Amino acid sequence: MSPLTDHPLRYRMANELHARPFPALRAPAKAVYLALKPAENAAGRDREAERDHLVALLDRYGAAHPQPGATHYSGQLGKYFLKWESHTEFVTFTLLGEGVAGQPFDGKTFDVFPQDWLSEAPATRITSALIRIEVADGDDGISEKVQDWFVPESLAISRVLDDDLVIAGDFRIDSAGHMRFAVFARPATGKRRVGRVVQRLCEIETYKAMSMLGLQRARDLNPQMKQIDDRLNVLSEQMTGDVNKPAEVLQALLETSAELENMIAQSSFRFGATGAYETIVNQRIGVLREQRFTGRQTFAEFMMRRFDPAMRTVASTQTRLKSMSDRAIRAGDLLRTKVDVERSAQNQTLLESMNTRADLQLRLQRTVEGLSVVAISYYAVNLVLNMTGPLEETLSLPKSVLAAIVTPVVVLLVWWLVQRIRKKHVPD
Repeated sequence: MSPLTDHPLRYRMANELHARPFPALRAPAKAVYLALKPAENAAGRDREAERDHLVALLDRYGAAHPQPGATHYSGQLGKYFLKWESHTEFVTFTLLGEGVAGQPFDGKTFDVFPQDWLSEAPATRITSALIRIEVADGDDGISEKVQDWFVPESLAISRVLDDDLVIAGDFRIDSAGHMRFAVFARPATGKRRVGRVVQRLCEIETYKAMSMLGLQRARDLNPQMKQIDDRLNVLSEQMTGDVNKPAEVLQALLETSAELENMIAQSSFRFGATGAYETIVNQRIGVLREQRFTGRQTFAEFMMRRFDPAMRTVASTQTRLKSMSDRAIRAGDLLRTKVDVERSAQNQTLLESMNTRADLQLRLQRTVEGLSVVAISYYAVNLVLNMTGPLEETLSLPKSVLAAIVTPVVVLLVWWLVQRIRKKHVPD
């Protein structure tokens, strides 16, 4: 029996599930994170250019290169371990190192990325973060540290993964241009669990930042949508009254509808991506299994208060845009129906006018036919009288008597011929 034939993509798809393993990190440690995204057409960016940018960083440390066409890479980079990933719209660099800086969240830690290399990036920074991982045997000292490191008003802190770790952050950009997160791991917490939590924090921050792009898009659309909404109101009012020029109103509605469809097309990708990113943010927070720490707000509560309203604004804008498009289409259909009805009435009037003219033409035709019979009969009678001239002497009949005899016969014969021709060539 011949062996089974595997689908060409079987191994590739199976391996894809294991292609991006979580980093392993033992506390105390530090992480430096960078996410880059082109300002325009991020989904269609030059992937080779971003891989060349990665290779340029690897060459500085003499590290091995990724495979051609790779979308992820991990390996040692000097004293740090590098994790690189290419996503649909952005690319991320995560550097993990042992120990913590003497000064918490020292901006110089980010210098592990050379300045000249950063300046050559084929994209712009969407976010960057410094993550400090410390060992904490208990809760003592954690509150004092986070109170000193973060803005109290924005501070989110919680116990995660059954109190194996405590995470904190305020989602504010510091003076060096980075986000800050702190992780306090219990001594018995495994390095893979620490690595997963660090990875989740990076993902929460990145997808939160990407989601907020949808809010800006919604804000940019609002003034234009307000103008179109006012225009639709005016056109709708014109429809309810006596429309003197319905074709012009219909054209304006069609132009408005086309403008709305163009807006939907240009924003559909961003709004769709925002919805997907929002889901990822909530999922990543959910898997942390948060518990409250000393009565402070958790990451989920922070997102509920600050992030969720922004996402609702995006969803509301998307719904409003679709509703306006449907409204313009319905108004256009109604007005088009009204125009068609008016045109049908005009066509009916035109047909009635044409029927009247046809009836007049028929009467005129019949009148002409009658006159034709008379004219043809006149010439035919004269012709017959000329032909029967010799009979006047033979029969001793005066010409007038002969004309009286011939005329009825000729007239009837001509009338019969005209009627026969009419029936043959003119349909009823």
